[in-house]
Amino acid sequence: MAAIRGARERAREELTREIKQEARRQLAVEGAQRLSLRAVARELGMASSALYRYFPSRDELLTALIIDAYNSLGEQVEQAAAAVAPATDTRSRWYAVCGTVRAWARSNPHEYALLYGTPVPGYSAPQETIAPAGRVAVVLLELLQDTVERFEIPAPVRPLHGPVAAQMADLAARVAPGLPPALLARGLAAWTQLFGMVSFELFGHFVGSADPADGFFAHTVAETADFLGLPEVL
Repeated sequence: MAAIRGARERAREELTREIKQEARRQLAVEGAQRLSLRAVARELGMASSALYRYFPSRDELLTALIIDAYNSLGEQVEQAAAAVAPATDTRSRWYAVCGTVRAWARSNPHEYALLYGTPVPGYSAPQETIAPAGRVAVVLLELLQDTVERFEIPAPVRPLHGPVAAQMADLAARVAPGLPPALLARGLAAWTQLFGMVSFELFGHFVGSADPADGFFAHTVAETADFLGLPEVL
């Protein structure tokens, strides 16, 4: 019985992979808004009713694709940051993170668009996407925390005031205890700038200004490292 159950589980896993692979192909051709379970089933030679046993709705299939994409990006970023030696060189870790995000996006443009492009009408990401979505941010937070522990970070030119001060203090208490709220605000700005640059390049917004974007990207990543106070390690 165990052998039969094991074979069934392997067959289910293989068919699940095939379903998601076909769905990714449709993302590239039709876009996320037009992803259809019936079309996926038709391309795989399955009855729609059979596919619904794997993914009861289009939204559940979208969620699976989103989680896979976040985990793929997060895993590559984590590996790139961990490969930097010495680990105390947080500036080089920042360069590795930025370069990896850009390289992944260029290699997986449709998955990147699914994560960071126009929201799919009618789709609301469920709770289980939060942890995979945060993997890149966690790497950045660890980088900033390591920098604070080992180096003296320059005081911000513009201290936090008013609502943003309360916002960053609350965020620091929840996700990065011990990280100065002003540095966390800089980290959030750097994170959004990174993905903004990647999105501009991927969606063609640098045409006529900074295309190809290699030089501008490298320059801005270095400028952002200065903004974060990441030291040069000689």
